[in-house]
Amino acid sequence: MTDGPPPEQGKRTNLGRGLAALFGEENEDYASLDKVRSAKTIPIEHLRPGRFQPRHYFDEGAVAALAESIKAQGILQPILVRRHPERPNEFEIVAGERRWRAAQIAKLHEVPVVIRDLTDAESLELAIVENVQRQDLTPLEEAEGYRRLIDDFQHSQDDLARTLGKSRSHIANTLRLLALPRGVKLLMEEGKLTAGHARTLIGCDNAEGLATQMINRGLNVRQAERLVQNAKAAAATGSASRRPAKAGDDGGGKDTDTLALERDLTALLGLKVSIKFQGGGGSLTIHYRTLEQLDDVLHRLNQMPPRAG
Repeated sequence: MTDGPPPEQGKRTNLGRGLAALFGEENEDYASLDKVRSAKTIPIEHLRPGRFQPRHYFDEGAVAALAESIKAQGILQPILVRRHPERPNEFEIVAGERRWRAAQIAKLHEVPVVIRDLTDAESLELAIVENVQRQDLTPLEEAEGYRRLIDDFQHSQDDLARTLGKSRSHIANTLRLLALPRGVKLLMEEGKLTAGHARTLIGCDNAEGLATQMINRGLNVRQAERLVQNAKAAAATGSASRRPAKAGDDGGGKDTDTLALERDLTALLGLKVSIKFQGGGGSLTIHYRTLEQLDDVLHRLNQMPPRAG
C-alpha cells in the first residue's frame, strides 16, 4: 500500500477535450502500463460511485469481461476522482466507474487514480465528455446529462455545443428525446428502437403504437418518417370527418358502429377510410394523397397473415 494519495492538482477549466487533456498528456500515451505502475494508488474501498454519473446501466457481461482483462493486465488507465465532499478520507469517481466495478470483481485491493479538484458542474461535464467520446452513453442518458447541465448548472445549449465539441443542432435534437412518452423511451432503452426512429415520433399522439409498428415491420428511418407523416395526415382528415355532419354529407346517416369501424381501420392503415352500406353490401374507400401513401398501405396489406379458413 502507498503512504497516501497524491496531492491534488490545480483545477483545470479546459473541459470538453476528454481525459487526455485533463491529465495534460495529449501527446503521450497516458494509458500506458509504465505510467500506471508509477502512479500512486489508493485502497479500492476508499472510492465511491459518482453522484453525477450519467450512465444508468452497466452491462454485466462487459464488466465481467473487463474484470478478466484486469486480472491479466491490471488497470491500463487510472480512474479519475475528486475528494468526497462529505467524507474526508474517501474519493468520488468522476470517470472510470466501470473500471472500479470490474476491479472489485477482479478482487483488487488498490487501484490507480488521478485526483483533481473539480466542481459539481465540472464533474458532470467530464463524466459526459468521457462517456460520449467512448460512446458508452445511450441517447437518453446523453440527453439527461445535457438537461442536468442546463437545469442544475445554468449551461446554455450553445455552451454545451462549444464545450462538448458537438453541433448545437445535435444538442437540441438529443434533448428533444426527453419529450417522448415513457413507453417509447423504454423501447429505446431495450435497444429495440434507435434514436433516429424515435425522433420521428416526437409530438405524435399515437407515438407508442407507431413505434410498435416500426419495430414489427422492420422499417428504416426514412420509412418510419413516411409512416408518421401518413398517420398525422390520417388523423387530421379523421378529425375533420368527426365534425358534425352538414345536411347532405355522407357521414350524416352513419351509425355509431360504422363510425367506430372507420376510425379503427383508419388507425390500422394510417389513411382515412370511409364505409358506405348499400343493401346487403356496400363499399370501403381508402383515401390517399400520394402514391407513396398508396404504396405504404399496399405493403401493410401484403404483410397481414392470411385468415384461417
